[in-house]
Amino acid sequence: MPRPQFDPRRSREPEIRINMRIRADPVRVIAADGSMLGVISIREAIRISQESGLDLVEVNPKAEPPVCKIMDFGKYKYEEKRKQREAKRKQTVVDIKEIKLRPKTDDHDMSFKLRNARRFVENGNKVKFVVRFRGREIAHPDRAQKQLELLIQQLEDLANADGRPTMEGRTMTVLITPKPAVMQKVAQRKAQLEAERKKALAEGRVPPPEPEEEIEEEEEDDDDEDDDEDDDVVG
Repeated sequence: MPRPQFDPRRSREPEIRINMRIRADPVRVIAADGSMLGVISIREAIRISQESGLDLVEVNPKAEPPVCKIMDFGKYKYEEKRKQREAKRKQTVVDIKEIKLRPKTDDHDMSFKLRNARRFVENGNKVKFVVRFRGREIAHPDRAQKQLELLIQQLEDLANADGRPTMEGRTMTVLITPKPAVMQKVAQRKAQLEAERKKALAEGRVPPPEPEEEIEEEEEDDDDEDDDEDDDVVG
């Protein structure tokens, strides 16, 4: 019988046991003020936490005996989520943005896509240019290569190409990465925004919103065209 494949969507964070869900007995208990209550029975620990109007939370199930702490579990979960949001806000996450081209993309559209690419890179994102071939366009890869080389040249003040344009099936791609100086500016902007946000919160004001990338809408590629029409263009 084949073994079931691991599905990452089913993986969950370890469950934190509280109150009657705690299976260990006895447990080592930490009071709400941080003082040690020592090793006591689970029944006694729950009684003490209930008299305090708080929860008994298993904070170290692998210890011998397991360690529990008396606390406000709702407040604890809120603080943990807040810390995660803070950590995520401080991270410099590099996304890969994809920009699609066709061998017949004209100069106007190329300028339009170049502006979007520059904005992506200035925000600290990698950009993957993808040129899709249809019909007999595949016989003219030199056109796509010239397009990509021109884009790389026009972005060389901000980014470096991770390699030469390469063919993948019926597409030609190249990936460009922001230069270290660009990433440093992105990190500085994030630090400044975080400082402004904390100052606003301390003063009781509404913090400034997270900046959003204002990217021009790209026109949909006319993928529904017949290959014959593409053949006429490429010849």
